[in-house]
Amino acid sequence: MVAHPRPDSVARVTSEHPGSRDALRWSETLAAIARTGIGFTSSIYERERFEEVLAVAGDIAARARGPGGEDFDGRDQSVDQTVQEWLDAVRPGVAGYVTPRLSVGAIVGNDDGEILLVRRRDSGVWLYPTGWADVGYSASEVAVKEVAEEAGLDVEPVRLLMVLDGLRLGFSRHALYSLVFYCRQTGPQVPLRPHPLECSDVAWFARNKLPDGLAGGPRWVEQAFAAIDGHAGDVDFDPPRFPVWRAAPDRADLGSDG
Repeated sequence: MVAHPRPDSVARVTSEHPGSRDALRWSETLAAIARTGIGFTSSIYERERFEEVLAVAGDIAARARGPGGEDFDGRDQSVDQTVQEWLDAVRPGVAGYVTPRLSVGAIVGNDDGEILLVRRRDSGVWLYPTGWADVGYSASEVAVKEVAEEAGLDVEPVRLLMVLDGLRLGFSRHALYSLVFYCRQTGPQVPLRPHPLECSDVAWFARNKLPDGLAGGPRWVEQAFAAIDGHAGDVDFDPPRFPVWRAAPDRADLGSDG
């Protein structure tokens, strides 16, 4: 088993503190540039400058956390702790080039047109089965594995449905790209079985009876049910912003729950 993304984390915080989603994105981007620079430089002077950038990024992250001062997993987190965690993750050379993580999700429907959702034990939010991409698996194989682990169902991938920027949409406290597959259930109907450590519940939901605490719902629900209803379409992805560092007005609320 691998650690799973926590799609609730930024979504919850950004709904309480307007603008914090962008602040987090700026912080993570500055930190990635600085950590990559530290990994490639042999100059003590340049390292000092990059460490100053990390400190600024840490201040921005603290502002994104809001007045409570909690980290996105609910624990107290000082600026110094944030910066130290970034520094501890630095690796030399190409191995230290900081890029987004990769997660894989699965949209699964049943014959009644309902969607399969799991409730994350760590956060309490509902989302389609999802998890970090594992080395040795193709992306579609990860989708199959996650559904089996989190719901006890056998599925086959049909097509790639969405490619989502987790930080942009408030899905995660980490920079990640999420590949979301539409999958078809195979084999006999069996009782749903949530993973005992990662999921507190798993269930089928009709479109008009989605649960409270649905992570990032406005961003993916329409595409998910369109696939379940048999409507083929192009792969959905986040369009470029102009300029990149400003949120598109029509996407401003997509990081919130619901």
